[in-house]
Amino acid sequence: MPIPLTDLKKQFETIQQEIDAAVKEVLQETKFILGPQVKLLEEEIARYFGTKLAVGAASGTDALVLSLLAAGITNGDEVITTPFTFIATTEAICRAGAKPVFCDIDYETYNIDADKIEAKITKRTKAILPVHLYGLPCEMDKILSLAKKHNLKVIEDCAQAFGSEYREKKVGSLGDAACLSFFPGKTLGCYGDGGMVITNDERIAKTVKTLCNHGSTVKYHYLMHGFNSRMDTLQAAILRVKLKHIDKWIDARIDNAACYNRMLGDNHGVLAPEVPDYTRHSFNYYTVRLKKNRDLVQEHLKKNGIASAIYYPLCLHLQEIYKDLDYHPGDFPIAEKAQDEVLSLPMYPELTGEQIEEITGVIENAL
Repeated sequence: MPIPLTDLKKQFETIQQEIDAAVKEVLQETKFILGPQVKLLEEEIARYFGTKLAVGAASGTDALVLSLLAAGITNGDEVITTPFTFIATTEAICRAGAKPVFCDIDYETYNIDADKIEAKITKRTKAILPVHLYGLPCEMDKILSLAKKHNLKVIEDCAQAFGSEYREKKVGSLGDAACLSFFPGKTLGCYGDGGMVITNDERIAKTVKTLCNHGSTVKYHYLMHGFNSRMDTLQAAILRVKLKHIDKWIDARIDNAACYNRMLGDNHGVLAPEVPDYTRHSFNYYTVRLKKNRDLVQEHLKKNGIASAIYYPLCLHLQEIYKDLDYHPGDFPIAEKAQDEVLSLPMYPELTGEQIEEITGVIENAL
């Protein structure tokens, strides 16, 4: 049987009755935009993360844009981030009118190297945007200390890190604001697009809420130019069902990662993910490093019906869209090395030990 990168159908089958009931309730209420389920989800997400507030948005990308704008990021500002991430991170910075300034990553974690950030700070720097890549938390103590020293905002990109923890605190609760993505393939995903901003700052939350709704707090009265970025009530209802199961699903992901590690342990051609003992990695993706023969391994997996993916094959500083930033090959050697070596393997709670054994066996044969 083929093994997908993630199996949304199998997960749906385990909660179908709950989903059907939740969707039916929304259909009967007919309050499809900002219905009661949205407010309930916001309250439950804030409780889960230990933040005061949460505001739903139409997507994770919108959540990034909204949080940057609400934090006061504007034209001419600079925001320091990683070149090894999905473009939504830097797209949001640019949509806010600011300039992304890249900083290389740490070799073992793939996250922004906190020890290299200070050298990137200028008088125009207004924020740091760390990305908790694959579900592994960044070195937030160092980042928050730098931010305090230089009076910078910290906006956490938690799109891949729902439920991850740094020193026993949920990532997303540490900076000035954080952004969640509920894209279907995420650890907590809806059945369409959805996102959320979480924060302890009432001003940021109020501004995000206003921006989401065309810049309005009272119907047909406008305070600012905003967006149509309201969360669908149907998606909120679906997420409320899935949120009840999220911790056991994350535990299953962690168990599957440990199983991968054991089965790949003797294979010196494959480096398993590094997980510092003061973090909880939620394993949105299980990503290994292959110093040689990555394309060969991926081709063997494909021939055996096993999905894999490269997150990400070309760093953002080398993308055509950012050529005006005047970066060049070799500017961020650790990130560029990662783009040539990483490979993400199937990862989802319902993945079985037998499937992992099959996957790792194909990799061993390929190597």
